[in-house]
Amino acid sequence: MPLTPRLATPADADAICRIYNQGIEDRLGTFETRLRTAADIEQWFDGVHPVVVAERDGSVVAFASTSTYRQRECYAAIAEYSVYVDRAMRGQGAGRVAMVALIDAARAAGFHKLISRIFVENDYSRRLMRSLGFREVGTYIRHGMLDGIWRDVVIVELLL
Repeated sequence: MPLTPRLATPADADAICRIYNQGIEDRLGTFETRLRTAADIEQWFDGVHPVVVAERDGSVVAFASTSTYRQRECYAAIAEYSVYVDRAMRGQGAGRVAMVALIDAARAAGFHKLISRIFVENDYSRRLMRSLGFREVGTYIRHGMLDGIWRDVVIVELLL
């Protein structure tokens, strides 16, 4: 079955929450440790920052989202992004489909740049981002603590 991207709506909050919580539990892509609720996810739909999903056979299997990078007005055209894929779908192209759709949606929303930080050992995500044109800017050493261990992250950016 093909993967189909689309803009997400608050009605997708349960599916997005399930996938995001898998990412939190797996400790692969976020410093977050508190599992989220659908109500938490609904707050992402602010009318400014695009959120997209990738579906297979009508089920959400991945999402990519944007959020505020910094509060200062000079950074208003820069969005931070995240992308997460359902455990059962990892390595099957769902993250790519979601990211391509997010890049298009962010560009259409008037954003100038997407940025994020990726755990240095997350080779899959780093390869995916490079293949989409993201540039690795540098590495934050011991940027955050997760489960009592300092973790390094690579900063990535894409000019839209």
